[in-house]
Amino acid sequence: MNLRRLKYFVSIVDIGSLTQAAETLHIAQPALSQQLITLEAEFRQKLLIRTQRGVIPTEAGQALYRHAQIILRQFEQARQDVGNASQALCGKVSVGLVPGTAASVLAVPLLKNVRELHPGILLYLNESMGANLHAQVLSGAIDMAVLYGAHAAQGLTVQVLVNEPLCLVAPSCLDLGSGVLPLEALAPLDLILPHPDSYLRQHIEEVLSQQGIVVPAVATIESAIPLAGAIAAGLGACILPASAGRVIALASGAHLYMLDHPAATVPLSLCMSTYQPLSEPASTVKDILLELTVDFAEDLHQQGAGLAIGLAAS
Repeated sequence: MNLRRLKYFVSIVDIGSLTQAAETLHIAQPALSQQLITLEAEFRQKLLIRTQRGVIPTEAGQALYRHAQIILRQFEQARQDVGNASQALCGKVSVGLVPGTAASVLAVPLLKNVRELHPGILLYLNESMGANLHAQVLSGAIDMAVLYGAHAAQGLTVQVLVNEPLCLVAPSCLDLGSGVLPLEALAPLDLILPHPDSYLRQHIEEVLSQQGIVVPAVATIESAIPLAGAIAAGLGACILPASAGRVIALASGAHLYMLDHPAATVPLSLCMSTYQPLSEPASTVKDILLELTVDFAEDLHQQGAGLAIGLAAS
């Protein structure tokens, strides 16, 4: 198999047009078409389908595209590792984070530690939804992701970092009494919840349904700024992991209540590819992230009592 041929194939799929890909790659279209024919002959599979709008990969083409991305990325990393073998640790490392969560809270300490300890490592932090991050880890687009959930999809390895307590962030106009609430107290509330497809939304609904509680969402908001604005305006309350809840409560002048039930936690996990080994720089970043998570878990435990206090009263 020819690496250049794989690179050509990935470019064709990314661009969606043989003609435009040939222009981008500075190669004649007949020559590029011949490279594709040779690749299809090697795999004995039709890899692309021509349409009026260009070309799209077949199922076999999609499989090759995923593997080709990983192979090309590994080759580039190998070239960097060999070239830097006698130098300080350096290279690109990409980490995916779910926005508005504990993963985002860890972002700045991670960047600070990596820059101080390994200035040769270029860290790329990418915020996206959990499903997108799974796909990016599978394709090799990013090295690892920190997200909520403990179950691994095929081709992924998941390591639970910490079980984070859930809390309720309620408008300052809504006085629910003490700083700790039973789950039953959520039943009459207007709740603003994450997107139905998100793991966090599904997990929250599962925890509540196990107690016979069904709370329909009055709105769905994923972004922190509009969520804080909606709560400040008294339009509803939200259930969040404690780290994210504290940020939203501070931003909206709201009350924060811990939920008094053993199941009211959510696992924060590190997600990596089962098949693609981490480069040395990525492995180093992973170790730093694990150390930070230990500190984060200790902070959560120490701040438990403080989190149970309504912030508007402080």
